[in-house]
Amino acid sequence: MEPFASVSGIAAPFPAPNVDTDVIMPKVFLKGIDRAGLDIGLFNLLRFPGGERDPDFVLNRPGYTQAKFLVVGPNFGCGSSREHAVWGMMQYGIRVLIGTSFAGIFDDNCGNNGLLTIVLNKATVDHIIDVVSVPEKAAMTVDLPAQTITLTVTGEVIPFPIDALRKDALLRGLDAIGVTLAAANDIRAFEVDYKRANPWL
Repeated sequence: MEPFASVSGIAAPFPAPNVDTDVIMPKVFLKGIDRAGLDIGLFNLLRFPGGERDPDFVLNRPGYTQAKFLVVGPNFGCGSSREHAVWGMMQYGIRVLIGTSFAGIFDDNCGNNGLLTIVLNKATVDHIIDVVSVPEKAAMTVDLPAQTITLTVTGEVIPFPIDALRKDALLRGLDAIGVTLAAANDIRAFEVDYKRANPWL
């Protein structure tokens, strides 16, 4: 997993509430035996309804096609637990989601794949959406070590909270298995000591 430190780029506003994982990654893109091509699947039915490019969808609009951040509506990622939704975002180049709330399993999938989710209060999210709704003002930098979002044009610095364990894993580029393996020596030492103290096992 790619470590996350500081990322700069364009933020696209996508404030619709309750966007589920079938919207993020339609089921037709779940048929492959690998992860190839999921960037095309991302929001496919919104980006390409009927197979044609919709110029009004935010990621098709000038200024947003290379977005690295999405500022989203509440309960983003609800529905099924399909991890393909996160894989598609990562393949497309999206590294950060900013919103008021995320569905639990989706949020866990994001953390385990290096996609940073930032939860802020509604007033702050609404303000960011207002700013980035103008493409010329949509650039920002997300600094994970400092836990800040900097809006490039206005210069505003917005702090954000994050669980300490998730922050450490993202900084080190570790998923849940990687976090466990990082403690492998301690685990083995515990096993040896435990068996020595409990020889009947």
